[in-house]
Amino acid sequence: MTDSATYPVLAFIGTGNMASAIIGGLLAKGYPAERIWATARSQDKVERMAGDWGIHTTTDNLAAVNAADLVVLAVKPQMMKSLCLSLADAVQARQPLVMSVAAGLEAATIEQWLGGDLAMVRCMPNTPSLVETGACGLFANERVSSAQREQAEQVMGAVGIALWLENEAQIDNVIAVSGSGPAYYFLLMEAMIAAGERQGLSREVSTQLTLQTALGAARMAQASDVDVAELRRRVTSPGGTTEQAILRFEQGGLPALVDAAMDACAERSREMARELGDG
Repeated sequence: MTDSATYPVLAFIGTGNMASAIIGGLLAKGYPAERIWATARSQDKVERMAGDWGIHTTTDNLAAVNAADLVVLAVKPQMMKSLCLSLADAVQARQPLVMSVAAGLEAATIEQWLGGDLAMVRCMPNTPSLVETGACGLFANERVSSAQREQAEQVMGAVGIALWLENEAQIDNVIAVSGSGPAYYFLLMEAMIAAGERQGLSREVSTQLTLQTALGAARMAQASDVDVAELRRRVTSPGGTTEQAILRFEQGGLPALVDAAMDACAERSREMARELGDG
């Protein structure tokens, strides 16, 4: 059995839904509870987390940072600057790996607020992390060691897949594909449920069929040794029912519409980085 002391001490600064999901995923995979710290502003929440998880909890961000080898910044982007300025001296003294899961803030901006010259990893997870089926893009600056990359990947891999990016600009593309992507599928599900109901199915039946179909299609795609275009072709018999639906989607410009929507998403991410960085 691996000695728990070999695990880096993690400090989660802020424990909203995403941080809570990651902590829960780590514990489910056997990460030692005594090697995890988490902070919250409410004493009630601190006590509840300690009772539920058996981890170290505190309302004192500095206490958590002073114990940590790896600090996960998980507060809202609008709160990040004031938080970082309050932690800068402790972070500079401790020199932990710093990870941010905040959208729209570049690694260099956060590093600057923390005093500079730090190993930084910027993460872009998505909401299915809450059910351990997340998809996360990771970017590491040049100060992150190979061992620290493994640590970052272990943290984010606790709730899904974690993939390294070649450069930070690709974070905007990750947001367009997987960060915002769940909403695209929810929108399609909404439309399919409504259409099924309009055609005569009960809402309950239409909903169950739609959600199960989405789940099944995703699992088939993950398990298959061919790409999704080939899977689509195999379902689309010439002259059949599926072909008619696909033709309507194509005639309505679905591929071009998806392309334009994802471009708009990525551009908004770039705009947010500029706005928050100037704040």
